[in-house]
Amino acid sequence: MRTTPRLFAILLVVATSLYLANASALVSPPADTPAFLAHRGLHQTFSTEGLTGDTCTASRIDPPSHPFLENTIAGIKAAFDLGASTVEIDVHPTTDGQFAVFHDWTLDCRTDGHGVTRAHSLAELKKLDIGYGYTADGGKTFPFRGRGVGLMPSLTDVLDAFPERSFLINIKSNDRVEGRLLADALDKRSPQQLSHIMAYGGELPIASLKERMPLLRTMSRANIKSCLLRYMLLGWTGYVPEPCRNSILLIPSNVGPWLWGWPNRFDARMAAVNTATFAIGRYIGGPFSTSIDSAEDFRQLPVGYSAGIATDRIDVLSKLAKH
Repeated sequence: MRTTPRLFAILLVVATSLYLANASALVSPPADTPAFLAHRGLHQTFSTEGLTGDTCTASRIDPPSHPFLENTIAGIKAAFDLGASTVEIDVHPTTDGQFAVFHDWTLDCRTDGHGVTRAHSLAELKKLDIGYGYTADGGKTFPFRGRGVGLMPSLTDVLDAFPERSFLINIKSNDRVEGRLLADALDKRSPQQLSHIMAYGGELPIASLKERMPLLRTMSRANIKSCLLRYMLLGWTGYVPEPCRNSILLIPSNVGPWLWGWPNRFDARMAAVNTATFAIGRYIGGPFSTSIDSAEDFRQLPVGYSAGIATDRIDVLSKLAKH
């Protein structure tokens, strides 16, 4: 019985030390407003009900409220103008050694072209109308048909147009060779511009890219899982596991509270090892990630949250962040 007060005192000291070492409130927020990652730039929204990997999202868009299409120079610029700090873009290698900036594996959904995107040259892809397949009324009208001719940019076009801006490049395959090809393309960029570029995709191309460019911030699904599981076990010590370094982390809003120091101290620890963090919507299982797109989604985050946020609605979130 004599040891009980002493044991209690020891446990109290340990608990207090653990709290102080991991308290988010004791670390200043990273900024006054969140850093937004705009998925595909400013683009046409669509219903996600019953969405699968084969769904043609261009055929189910909401009634258009703006003229911008995803993965275009104009859509990217509009996202930056609205306050995005980073824009996510999708890339495919072409038959003539370039990278086309386009989301879909095939051309048939959005464009007047046909077949696998990477089975074409960049010159062929630039002739297509990328607004051809968009409809909000089941095919009665096509509001962007004829307005997207020549709007599919190359990766070079994008990086040349925004040399000082931040991009997250999505490799759409799990081909190791594609990682080497992207490394070849990025190797031509200045160290200053490379500091603003990140990449994610399949485990094999990301591993290949990482071998060539170890300091480039990269991410794969396996990498995120490894990082977060190890951090949950060891993060209370302040240690940041190797899979969390030089990376990008997408943190579901219902997973964040389980991470030591979430959000401010966690974000500071990751920033110190060259890792960018972005909150996303609640994880509810399944293959698709949700983003923070509405006031309801925004309220899932801690009060005063000002770290990274991934969104499909930069037009909505940029307004919410000001209130």
